[in-house]
Formats: sequence, structure tokens, C-alpha cells
Amino acid sequence: MIVVTGAAGFIGSALIGVLLERGYGQIVAVDDFSDITKHKNLKYKKLHAKVERTVFFEWLESNLEEIQVILHIGARTNTAEKSQEVLNALNIEFSKRTWEWCIKGNIPFLYASSAATYGSGERGFNDEDGIDNLEPLNLYGQSKHAFDMWVQKQSTTPPFWAGFKFFNVFGPNEYHKDRMASVIMHAFNQISATGKMKLFQSHRSEYLNGEQKRDFIYVKDLIEVLLFFMENRKKSGLYNLGTGKARTFKDLALAVFKAMEINPDIEYIPIPEDIRQAYQYFTEASMKKLKDAGYKGEFTPLEAATKEYINYYLKEKAYI
Repeated sequence: MIVVTGAAGFIGSALIGVLLERGYGQIVAVDDFSDITKHKNLKYKKLHAKVERTVFFEWLESNLEEIQVILHIGARTNTAEKSQEVLNALNIEFSKRTWEWCIKGNIPFLYASSAATYGSGERGFNDEDGIDNLEPLNLYGQSKHAFDMWVQKQSTTPPFWAGFKFFNVFGPNEYHKDRMASVIMHAFNQISATGKMKLFQSHRSEYLNGEQKRDFIYVKDLIEVLLFFMENRKKSGLYNLGTGKARTFKDLALAVFKAMEINPDIEYIPIPEDIRQAYQYFTEASMKKLKDAGYKGEFTPLEAATKEYINYYLKEKAYI
């Protein structure tokens, strides 16, 4: 069995879709299935079992010997989350317990970290350096960093483990994410409704409006990396998972307009006060460690990924 936590969410459900498409059987989906906004993500997927998050560890105790790998994608991912208790419970303690069960069952463990752990980026985005000096800007990033730090200190580990610092992921199955959805999805919806797109102004003199940069990665490319490590369990460690090429939000906006065949019309608005102090102006993954681990895949250029996402998924509300 392959266990995927966060299975009804954006990345987890897309991952399950690809696993099933490639012939992997006995997929076990773990999540809080009371959230009806995510039900369509798993609607037509043939699963071996669906396990409520609240009873996951009891289920593990009865099924440990049958599990081949756990892909721990589940987390509280709202970067504006203010409840330390919620983040500690889901992003730290739940992850620790899953890790410990993987040791007990001799199960490979792959998990989602986040580029939010790098904070402002002033110390760079190098996954080959130590992580002790990183200063995340929000509680979400702090919770992810806390688990990364805990993992680094463990003397006993699963037979193979890998953590992945996801950069800015976009693609199908994120329809339920509302404010936390990708800028591409928001852009498509805005342009469809109004013919124009809103981008954040810059509140720092060294950046022009729309020139803030992110390492945008298509969810299909991210899944290819996860499957590579699931199948080739050679170098345990913590890895960046972006493309290695930062692009501006203006680049992204122009790619959306082009994919929709609409003349560009961009309006710049202030960054909301509740996220302004924790806003990252630049992210770009160093990819050397990933390549040194044997991953040779290429990443889809932003324009090509945007065109596919819009024309084959967003316009049709299609799912992976």
C-alpha cells in the first residue's frame, strides 16, 4: 500500500491521480474528509481505503506490515494562520508521530516542507547549508521549520526519508483553496470576470511594482520529483523543490493574458496589511542538491505550464 496524507488537498490529490494513472494500486488516502470543499479532488479516484486523519495512527497499528511508503503531504498550509496550537498539532506533532511509525514499520517517509522556512531569503535558498540560522516570517513557515529542525536531530530514522521545500506550486486540483490558491488561478478568475488582473504593489524601493519574483513550479513537475524519490531511495535528506528559475509576477500575468488570448491590463494594489510584513519579495530554489541526488528531469517553462493549466484544466474545471 502507498499512503498519502493530505490526500483530498491540492497536491495530495494530484499526486494520487498520477499514481493511479501510472498503475500503482492500493492507494490509501488520509485526510479530514469532513471538508466538503475538497471532495471533488478525489471523486473519481479508485482508492484502496480512505482513512480519517483522527484515526490514522490507530489504522497504522493494524496495517503497518502492508505499507510500502508514506507520502506525508498533509499540513495546515494557510500562511496567514494565527493559531499556534493548530499549526503545532498538524504540522509538527502529527508529522513527528508519522515519522516514528515509519521507524517502527521500517517504512520510507517522504514529506512536504516549504520554502516559507527560508523567510525573507536574505540568507539565500541553499538546501546544502545548515538550517539552524533560518528565520521564517510567519507561523506556518515556523512550524515547517520546527519539524525540519527536529528531523535533522534524529539519530534513529526511517530506512529512507526525504523532505521537500515546496516553492510556489500551481496547477489543477487547487479549486477549493480560495485566498491561498495560486496567483495563476486568481488571475484566470479575475481576467474572466473583469478583463484585467490585479497585482501587488511593491513596498520596497528596490523592487518595481510587479517585479517581485517567485520560483513558480507546476504541480506535475513537483510530482515527478516525488515519484523519482519514492522509486529511487538513495540519498536521504532535505531538498528544495522549485525550478531554480525565479520569474516576476508581471511575467506570470502576461503569460496568463497570452494563454487566454486577451490584451494585458494590469492594476497594482497595496499588499494587505495582515501579510505585508511577512511578504517574500524573492524566492529561487538552489537545485544542485536535487540534481546531485540523481534527478535529471526538466521543469516546464512558466509560459507552457500556464497555457496547459488554463486551457486543459481551469477552463474545464478538470482534475488530475
